[in-house]
Amino acid sequence: MNSKKLHWTEPFVIFSVLMVLKINLVWFVIYGAANVLPFILVSIPSVWVVFTLIEWLARRRKLFLYMLTNIIMTSVYFAAIMYYKYYGVIVNYQALQQAKQVVQVKASVLELMHPYYLFIYTDIIVLLVIFMVRKKSRHWGKSQSPIARKGVPILLSVSLLTCLMTVWSNRGIANELKQAEQMGILNYQVYTVFANINKEAQEPLPVDLETILALKQIEMKGEEERKYWKAAEDKNLIVIQLESFQDFLIGLSVEGQEVTPVMNKLVEQSLYFSQFYQQIGQGNTSDSEYMSNTSFYVPSGGAASEVLSYKDIPSLPKLLKEKSYRSVTFHTNSVNFWNRKELYPSLGFDQYYDRDFFGDEDPIAFAASDEVLYDKAVSEIEALLEEGDKLYAQVISMSNHHPYEIPEEKYQIPLSEKYDGSLVGNYLKAASYADYALGLFIEQLEEAAIREQSMLVIYGDHMGLPIYSLDGQDKELLEELLGGPYDYTEMLKIPLLIHAPEAIEPAVIETLGGQVDIMPTVANLLGISLEDHIHFGQDLVNHTSNLLPERYYLPSGSYIDNDFIFIPGMGIEDGTVYPLTRDAEWANPSEEDYERALQLLELSDSYLQQLPFRNRVN
Repeated sequence: MNSKKLHWTEPFVIFSVLMVLKINLVWFVIYGAANVLPFILVSIPSVWVVFTLIEWLARRRKLFLYMLTNIIMTSVYFAAIMYYKYYGVIVNYQALQQAKQVVQVKASVLELMHPYYLFIYTDIIVLLVIFMVRKKSRHWGKSQSPIARKGVPILLSVSLLTCLMTVWSNRGIANELKQAEQMGILNYQVYTVFANINKEAQEPLPVDLETILALKQIEMKGEEERKYWKAAEDKNLIVIQLESFQDFLIGLSVEGQEVTPVMNKLVEQSLYFSQFYQQIGQGNTSDSEYMSNTSFYVPSGGAASEVLSYKDIPSLPKLLKEKSYRSVTFHTNSVNFWNRKELYPSLGFDQYYDRDFFGDEDPIAFAASDEVLYDKAVSEIEALLEEGDKLYAQVISMSNHHPYEIPEEKYQIPLSEKYDGSLVGNYLKAASYADYALGLFIEQLEEAAIREQSMLVIYGDHMGLPIYSLDGQDKELLEELLGGPYDYTEMLKIPLLIHAPEAIEPAVIETLGGQVDIMPTVANLLGISLEDHIHFGQDLVNHTSNLLPERYYLPSGSYIDNDFIFIPGMGIEDGTVYPLTRDAEWANPSEEDYERALQLLELSDSYLQQLPFRNRVN
């Protein structure tokens, strides 16, 4: 190599070019086909920090270090792509710590993986082949060009300073997608580590119910003023959490067929909350279980079942225990999935039933079918009630799980060829089966004389069709079904029904609500006072306005109010508003509501941080 020139085969140059190409791919998938140059300019300095350190410090195995760094950075970029396609957010180190859960949902991951995403690893394979063929050559990475002798410290200093300035100037952005766009993916990864360390080191805020109510701008009504107070007192509580069940399925007909006839009938017989939205985080289904039982927001990083399961968490099962209820939960998967083995005792459940109880009979997704779930759950509920205690039974369905591939013999509605091979078609078939199985459960409860003794709470745990993973065909099919665009107002909306024969008159409740509101609403109906109990939700039958902070599936700073969903950009001014109704098109987000939403999340985090650790029994 000519020592006076930087040869084109110098690893620094080659691997820098490769990283630029990969940064382009990440930009295209996550941020679209807009101008990529600003993203490259903020992203490449973080790459150069590592590369210049290799040039400066490595005396041997330089090429090996470049390849290792290439593999690690490529894997971070690949994870960013896949995570965005599944969750719509930017992956960070806390999410990567949950990689073990991918094994359980590998079918979903493979469904979302477009072949061209794998091109990001092409160079690694090609280079490994070249190196093996030229393994006797000592040309690559051995010479010391001028950049390796004199320019490296300068370039390292400039790159490091650029990274620090980029991170510092954008640290105040709440929206993680915008933050990663302005910082660059690698800078963002480093920033999240130090930001969370700093957050954990801070003193938690004092939390009281009066402050929460003031931020929510509501007043807690006295018992004598409340609608439905004690309407279902002393009834058994059966909560049915429906996997990936969105609200647009209610009343939907496809090619002349009702998709969910059972739910449609239940809507007419129940309190139906028509403006109800998901608020889950990284834990998905397990987060929904956590929120519905606690009325706390999900943690800022990680699944609640992983982050909080060693805490002594105030919860609905613990409140019900004071009323002589036994609390049990049914889930056909292993209790170790999402660390539920630790979550359930933290929430105060007396007993859980998992794969060991249900077995692998009639499998759908990655466990026994909903028919098996409901059949065995009814038998066990009946046996438990014979022992005399009032019962709280949480039943978690799972057959309607992404990628919604159920056996053909389970189909409840035939669909035309245009739905073949589409995610939307598979979703409709799986949801229809889930509805059918739910109908069998309701019938079994009726036959066992349990239905009239119980209050049933039925809700969807989270969305089934993420906007970010739908291709052109699926978007067209959805828009045709809905008669309009499919956006966040449809994606985040899930059903909530409360059914108690002869105790609660059927009605449609239009009050805005979210999963954090389930526990206070149920508590009111059962006659459980929350006046001295910290909670962040509200009783939906006694309050007409609401504010729902969102995190994870929407960037931090997002919230839902009575009229619209707001997603911030760099701040409020460049944020996006999605009206919930046509009447809300005039609405504008306010700095006050934005700050209130962030403060509520911060208070929830602080309160949970201060909870004592529970006494664990091995």
